[in-house]
Amino acid sequence: MKQYQCLVCGFVYDEALGLPDHGIPAGTLWADVPANWECPDCGVGKAEFEMVAL
Repeated sequence: MKQYQCLVCGFVYDEALGLPDHGIPAGTLWADVPANWECPDCGVGKAEFEMVAL
């Protein structure tokens, strides 16, 4: 599982955790997050995220 960080606000999406409160179950791969999804903290789209090296 990977993590992706918002380049604008620093929010981290963790594939292992998902975002159940936002309808994205734990274990949801980044590629499977809807294209129109927006950062829950600042509202930017998926294009503003990059994979975090663990």
